[in-house]
Amino acid sequence: MQTDRARQLLLGSFHAAVAAADPACVLPPHLPAPPHGRTLVVGGGKAAASMAAAVEAHWPAAAPLCGLVVTRYQHSVPTQRIEVVEASHPLPDGRGEAAALRILEQVSQLGPDDLLIALISGGGSSLLAAPVEGVTLKELRQVTKSLLHAGATIHDINTVRKHLTRLSGGRLAQAAHGAAGLSLIISDVVGDDPTHIASGPCSPDPTTCSDALERLHQFHITLPVGVRHHLEACAVDPLEDTPKAGNPCFARMENWVIANAGDSLRAAADYFDQHGIPSVVLSDKVRGDAQVVAKQQAALVHALARPHPLAIISGGETTVTLRPQHGRGGRNTEFLLTLALALRGKPVAAIACDTDGIDGSEDNAGAVMTPDSLLRAESLQLNPHEMLAAHDSHGFFSTLGDLVITGATYTNVNDYRALLIGVV
Repeated sequence: MQTDRARQLLLGSFHAAVAAADPACVLPPHLPAPPHGRTLVVGGGKAAASMAAAVEAHWPAAAPLCGLVVTRYQHSVPTQRIEVVEASHPLPDGRGEAAALRILEQVSQLGPDDLLIALISGGGSSLLAAPVEGVTLKELRQVTKSLLHAGATIHDINTVRKHLTRLSGGRLAQAAHGAAGLSLIISDVVGDDPTHIASGPCSPDPTTCSDALERLHQFHITLPVGVRHHLEACAVDPLEDTPKAGNPCFARMENWVIANAGDSLRAAADYFDQHGIPSVVLSDKVRGDAQVVAKQQAALVHALARPHPLAIISGGETTVTLRPQHGRGGRNTEFLLTLALALRGKPVAAIACDTDGIDGSEDNAGAVMTPDSLLRAESLQLNPHEMLAAHDSHGFFSTLGDLVITGATYTNVNDYRALLIGVV
């Protein structure tokens, strides 16, 4: 059936996008020569363990190498010389806090002949979240959860977290006391600016504590006592803020983005081209409410009225603003359910998945939508309008058997979306 072919093409394009960001392929060409002294590898993120394994596989056996990285639960891979700790994401936990404090201690012992290699990927700011003095882990979790439920963007969340945690906002570089450093980064944020990826542990921070307070007020977040006291005190004392551009701690620190959404989208476009399907990459910078983005892309399909096959590809990161009572779902399945309703009757299939294999906090990467998704749902007595209103898109696609479940992909370059027209 044509629908089966469309499904296989969409899944194949997603796997091509993920493969383009595989640390085993993208990291080794960027490794420096060993220094005269020691090499310490630290880091955090959903790709941290696979990045550490890639470093080990290509580092000279005789050259000193040690370190510690933190990744999400179920995202670890075997390593020999670099310790891997698993912790919680998107809400930080005590394991991540303890590991972050150990990393700070190890980095603070580096000398001028040593080398710091920081392995940074999406999720790192949650996984390396040791709160600043005066703020408890419980308070940090409370603020993070409130921002997530309010539909805050990753930039908003990072602006706050940079000023509430000990490694973010350039503080990891500051802890190295002038040792040479190289931050290798797999980007999961729109724009690929190192200061926004995992809250920029090795990058100058252009934001301030006053900015953090502004974001919290903007989203009407009730401030825990410790958070309010810290941010208000920091706002009137710049010396307590994160290091800014020009700070000496960045003189020997480099930040290199080694994989991003743009590379993955181009790999997906190549995949479609190889299968005789013309493709258009809209953008790797799509963001905004998932339902709004879905309606915009549906409007584009309606405007095309194209009889020939075409793949429309996009990346970025949408958001979902949750109601107090809500079902299960993620931004990608919410995008697809909205798209299905907006394209009812159109010969369009689509996929929307997070390249890390986890849509929000669920067990799936995303889902596949086919032209008959709504008909199949109605035959199962599902009400797509009610399920969308309840943010229960996971339940919708799970019942249809259309979830995409990959497990951990060990990388993370944000969301992947493809609409396949005329192959259904």
